[in-house]
Amino acid sequence: MRLHALLALPFLAGAPHANAGETAPAGVDLPALIECRAQLADFRALAPALRDPLKAVALGWKPLPQANMFMTEFELNAPIRVFGHDAERIAFSGDGIVAVLDLPDPRPLAKQLELETAFDTPEKAMFGKEVRATDVTDPDTGAAMYESVVLTVSNVASHPGKTLAGCSYSLDALEDEGEAPADDAPPAGKEPPPAS
Repeated sequence: MRLHALLALPFLAGAPHANAGETAPAGVDLPALIECRAQLADFRALAPALRDPLKAVALGWKPLPQANMFMTEFELNAPIRVFGHDAERIAFSGDGIVAVLDLPDPRPLAKQLELETAFDTPEKAMFGKEVRATDVTDPDTGAAMYESVVLTVSNVASHPGKTLAGCSYSLDALEDEGEAPADDAPPAGKEPPPAS
């Protein structure tokens, strides 16, 4: 999968998918999720907390007003330590979770994490790399799937003076090896990150 398509994943609208009746785990390891040390199943287990504010509150998360239409944001009861920085806020967007860090420039952190540049302008910068990729089989359909874990660092106009750093966990249909992508557009159903 091309880097720009991978980096678009954390900015998709929607919440993680979970099975009906699933409840958010009590002992969520947020630093592991944000630093790409967790698994897709761990990320998807948080879906109930995103749909039900009371479940989020039970995890120690205070829902915040939506400053960005692509993100669901929470303030934490206690700060967490990620990428060597303290974070008091987290945000979800599509298949991604990020820490909202008090760093006015995302570039030093991106360099520290040895991320690739997706784009870099004075107003907007986004960096990332795929840290894990696995071919899996859908147990229900038998279809070949591609599980991808992507580390990203960026800024966004809705959060001036902040850096968003975190991870996306996605599962997509595996492209046939004989099929070449038609162009550089993101895969069907994937939208690029919001313009800032």
